[in-house]
Amino acid sequence: CERFRGLYGDWDDVVVPPACISLTRKKVLVMDWVEGEKGPWKGSEGIDMVRIGLRCSTDQLLRTGLFHADPHRGNLLRTKQGDLAVIDFGMMADIPESDRYGLIGLVLGLKTRDLSLATENLLKLGFLEDTTQVGLLVPRLRKALKNATGGTNKASDLSFSQLQVELDEISRDNVLKFKIPPYITIIIRSLTILEGFALDVDPNFRLIRGAYPYVLKQLLSPEGMEQTPKALNELLVRLLTVNGDQKEVEWGRLRDLLVLAEKASRSYDPSKDDEEDKVNISRKTIDLFLKFMTSQTGAFLKEPLVHELAEAIDGMASIGENNLLHLSRGLIRPLPGGNGPVNTKRMDEMRAVADVIQSALVVDGEGNGEKRQDRMEFAREFAEEMLLLVNDEERRGSAAPILSELTSVIQMVAVEVLEIRSSRAIRRVLGLADAQ
Repeated sequence: CERFRGLYGDWDDVVVPPACISLTRKKVLVMDWVEGEKGPWKGSEGIDMVRIGLRCSTDQLLRTGLFHADPHRGNLLRTKQGDLAVIDFGMMADIPESDRYGLIGLVLGLKTRDLSLATENLLKLGFLEDTTQVGLLVPRLRKALKNATGGTNKASDLSFSQLQVELDEISRDNVLKFKIPPYITIIIRSLTILEGFALDVDPNFRLIRGAYPYVLKQLLSPEGMEQTPKALNELLVRLLTVNGDQKEVEWGRLRDLLVLAEKASRSYDPSKDDEEDKVNISRKTIDLFLKFMTSQTGAFLKEPLVHELAEAIDGMASIGENNLLHLSRGLIRPLPGGNGPVNTKRMDEMRAVADVIQSALVVDGEGNGEKRQDRMEFAREFAEEMLLLVNDEERRGSAAPILSELTSVIQMVAVEVLEIRSSRAIRRVLGLADAQ
């Protein structure tokens, strides 16, 4: 109880009353009285309480590992101030770091329909005793997910209560040596209770759709961690680099994760399915991207990012040199090492990133006039931010790490571009073919 209070008692919207140590015994926990209303709560206030509970549960799963395993209606109260009071700590779970991120990897695998990632984490978490039965498990898992999503196969429609039923059915099957780890049962049970609170207010509310942005924000911008946990780093490498080998960035997935993570910091209605709205990216998303890329957590992307930017810049220069060569009818020759082969896949990826940034400058509206006005407004805000950055010592101090990291990336990209072109020039002198 006191450990949980130390972790969450100072949250602005969470109340954890202190234990009365002198009155507490081995089988009896006595706490200060809290005046509040038991759930489920009606109207928008009810959804607000569920959101607080989701954020708190996500933090327990990702950051601390100390999980309140019995959040029923008698243990969660809405105070007069609109805060969520958490009481009764008779059922708790300490979840190891590797298992916490394994569970998140499983959820992300289901969400992104990456069955390889989902199966990998099922094995890691100990769901399947016989690894040779993976081929039998995957179709059963597909069927379970379809049933638990009401036939839509969208992870955002996942019902935890139905998922528990489906997993129990698989575990009772005599064909598969399938078992559900005890702490997974506790977690699903807890989330099912929260889901019940939400559905009582809004039948369209989906818990995983509501929790997903908080999960991603904590993954991409972990708070309260001095260093990135090994299990988190392994999961992010697996998610955000091609084949998990840290050589190429999975730009599409990174973009989608950033969009969803940004929703955690603004108004987000989990009762509405905007999963396909992949163009609604705000400037906050770009801020989150920069913070992630320049943080310790995102450090593993620095090397592939430098390589891909250098390759893209060389490709753009080569396209320009080739055009100039044709326009001048061979009179203007490229510099040594220039006019090399162009990686069209890399160029397309860079264009997609440019489109992301472009879309962040435009607020949804109709007509080119409104879009131009949006860009002008952004330019004005950007200029004001730059002036404040120059004149405000505190802002300069907070931006210094990001600016330093950006400067480092620019320098490394410039060096690699020179290496690409000088290597190509040497190969041509030696009569060797250009590397593709």
